[in-house]
Amino acid sequence: MRRKLRDLGFSIGTLPTGERNQVTDVPGVRVGHVTIREDMNERTVIRTGVTAVLPHGGHLFLEKVPAACFVLNGFGKTTGLVQVEELGTIESPIMLTNTFSVGAVWQGTLEYMLEATPEIGDVTGSINIVVGECNDSYLNTARALAVTKEHAKRALADARVEMEEGAVGAGTGMMCFGWKGGVGSSSRIAGGMYTVGALVVSNFGRREELRFVPYV
Repeated sequence: MRRKLRDLGFSIGTLPTGERNQVTDVPGVRVGHVTIREDMNERTVIRTGVTAVLPHGGHLFLEKVPAACFVLNGFGKTTGLVQVEELGTIESPIMLTNTFSVGAVWQGTLEYMLEATPEIGDVTGSINIVVGECNDSYLNTARALAVTKEHAKRALADARVEMEEGAVGAGTGMMCFGWKGGVGSSSRIAGGMYTVGALVVSNFGRREELRFVPYV
């Protein structure tokens, strides 16, 4: 069962959370997952998926919104960050998946957006699809290439306000500090009127690196 730190009696910071304590507390934001779990044989075990984040409730391509990116550890195989950094806007869903599936998810998202927006590549320019990745090859047989473009379309179609957390979507095969990782989310109300939300795919660290420091 997924439990948050608040469920265990820990409270981080002083700001109040949003209604759901999720990124979807930000008006218009929706999140969808496709989770793939399959034991194909003794050597091939699938634990992977796709997560789709819709930045707002309007037309994603025609109603571009401000965006930025920051790379702390440049080992990822993302797409779309160069244009986000150059223009400071986003015009597509934010897609998350495993390292070997960036191409399939990019293709599925492109087809989804082309169907929704006849103007793309015709009376307008091209579209910048943003796909981020995390390596789930410890728990998932990445070489099986289980994620297809149809999974990306399903994650987009499933996007909703009441999002799942834990070992779902892009977080299905994640590890964090030697324990099971996954997708987590949180939100805070700032200044009594602004909602700030975050979504994390946690996949890092060795167990001996985890430290709990008392806050006084």
